[in-house]
Amino acid sequence: MFWIEKYRPNALNDIVGQDAVIRHLSSFAESRTCPHLILSGPHGTGKSVAIECFAQELYGENWELNTTIFQTADLFLQGKALLEQDERYVHLFQKNMSLINNFKHIIKWYASLKPLNAEYKLMVFEDAHTLTRDAQQGLRRIMERTSGTCRFIFSTTNPSALLPAIRSRCLPLFFAPVGTDAILDRLHAIREAEQSSPHSCPDDDLELIVQASAGDLRRAVLLLQGAMETGRCTDLFEISQSETATVAAGALASLRSGDSRSAIRRFEALMIDYGLSGSEVLAEIRSATKREFNHPALAIALADAEFRMLHANNEYIQIGALTAGIREVFSS
Repeated sequence: MFWIEKYRPNALNDIVGQDAVIRHLSSFAESRTCPHLILSGPHGTGKSVAIECFAQELYGENWELNTTIFQTADLFLQGKALLEQDERYVHLFQKNMSLINNFKHIIKWYASLKPLNAEYKLMVFEDAHTLTRDAQQGLRRIMERTSGTCRFIFSTTNPSALLPAIRSRCLPLFFAPVGTDAILDRLHAIREAEQSSPHSCPDDDLELIVQASAGDLRRAVLLLQGAMETGRCTDLFEISQSETATVAAGALASLRSGDSRSAIRRFEALMIDYGLSGSEVLAEIRSATKREFNHPALAIALADAEFRMLHANNEYIQIGALTAGIREVFSS
């Protein structure tokens, strides 16, 4: 059994590293009132489990009946094939209609269902950044018509991919990367609970895992399980190296050789093809610079870009500006 499931939080108070967000969700559950929400943040920070725990505290044993979760990434990747096979949608799917029209029809049908022993139900969209523009336009109209009986929750790593008309109707809650101390405490607790595993994991290795996870608690738990089951905790950075990290490193190599166009294409591919947010792209660049370049001027350029990104709307412009800044550093 995966430890990320075995040690998955069962209540809002069990979620670590997100105290501000948990206070808001707990307050909503206690008062039985809730606005539309956008939960944003990097992978592995607790967005999905927070939604489940919030629904459980809000509805009790009826939480599954009053919560409808749409995996939008699967839906728009697999298209009609998913609608024909998934038991949740097969009775609503209409072959003569386009994917977008089927999507709108399904959302309207679920939104029309009366909540059970509650004033409203939750309509949750995981990976909401994969929603097309047409789908979001349809959702905006449905949100207006069903606001009395439905609350819409959008979970995403890239909130800027949502239309302003959607964002203006929702309260944004940001899940920050989990702090190193919080991850380390959690890993210590899991290690103590798993003393029956074939191998132990010394404190030094735990600290390596924390660094390799880069604020992703889910990745940290997976790495800990791998280390304790195999007895090897070496080269964690190489083991955990992702494809996106390789793309970021390639972009930096292009900048160093003077090919700015190729670098910009690679950075934009991380956002478009891989679905990373601007902040996640910055994290990949930061990791690559630490490993391969470690130039003080690069750290300053990244810090400036991160500050601007937190106060600007267009992440693509900020990534482009950062690319130019890094190019200047390499040219000097």
